[in-house]
Amino acid sequence: MARSLASAARPPRARSRGQATAIDLAIAHALRAPASLGRALGPAWAYVRTRRRLRIALIATVIALPLLGGGWLWLRNSPLVSVQQVRVSGVHGPDASAIKATLQSTAKQMSTLNVSTAKLRAAVASYPVVGDLKVQTSFPHGLRIDVVEQPPVAVLSTDGANVAVAANGTVLGTAQSGESLPTVNSGQQLTVGEQAREPASLAALSVLGAAPKPLAKKTERAYSGSKGLTLVMQGGVRAYFGDASRPHAKWAALARVLADPGSAGASYVDVRVPERPAAGFPPGVTPPAVEGAQSETESTTAGGSESAQSLEEGLASAVGTSEPSAPSGTSEESSSGEAEASAEGESGSEASAESTSPASGESSETEH
Repeated sequence: MARSLASAARPPRARSRGQATAIDLAIAHALRAPASLGRALGPAWAYVRTRRRLRIALIATVIALPLLGGGWLWLRNSPLVSVQQVRVSGVHGPDASAIKATLQSTAKQMSTLNVSTAKLRAAVASYPVVGDLKVQTSFPHGLRIDVVEQPPVAVLSTDGANVAVAANGTVLGTAQSGESLPTVNSGQQLTVGEQAREPASLAALSVLGAAPKPLAKKTERAYSGSKGLTLVMQGGVRAYFGDASRPHAKWAALARVLADPGSAGASYVDVRVPERPAAGFPPGVTPPAVEGAQSETESTTAGGSESAQSLEEGLASAVGTSEPSAPSGTSEESSSGEAEASAEGESGSEASAESTSPASGESSETEH
């Protein structure tokens, strides 16, 4: 009983020796730091004290530093360097005036020595078409703001509601929608500023965002079919991309094939392997004759260096105004029929378009 009372009255066990040593050493070093610093600066101060000019310079520096710091803080926000002329460029569309006015009013609250790009971005955060801002000052009162837009590349259609979307899936709003934009069907109901999340929609938007202008203007819609990602061009020509990989190479291959006179009347172009694009023709349509295999190879090789203007001219002659001729009862679809066709119907028409022509006894698929 006496032993238990003694153990209860015993003070708590002290910390381990290792812990106590480390803490004590840290405290001792902290207490010795001012003295060590004084001993290190002692010889330097003795040297300065014996020389009058050094003493004056040191005293002047100690007095001037706070004054210079305060003067800089006053100057960088003073009217002497306030932003008065703001030039905004790179913004288009129906919200261009509002975006410019917002940026100008926000910038005029700053100075050319104290420009906050983060505040400018926050001011136009409600306009998702603005992807980034590049700011350049012109001392003492000028400021230039270059707006990097993320333009709409497609119209996302959900139960009859259409919204314009950028290549990264950001919804830009209904005001940005236009008839020239291709359509991508989606099951998501999205509002302005939200992000598309469906993998199929994101793949289509990524590919459409990489399209060269001559081809982007002639793309009507994108959907996921039996050949993967499929784009419908003007005239009903389908372009099989398969997936979103290597979009630039696939667009270049598609442009070469469509601009080739030997592809006139094709119902589809398969660019899933961009090094070996293939054009398919509906039953009963014979591919146009080409000037020998050698000339065809040379035209395909030289096509990589064609300008956008020449590709656009060739594309206009291939699918610009006339639809590919096809016998009645074949699988060739009109633009309105494509818009209303189901995925199953599209798969069936694709299979028909790839069939062998009974009249010629040859395959209707031509590789370029």
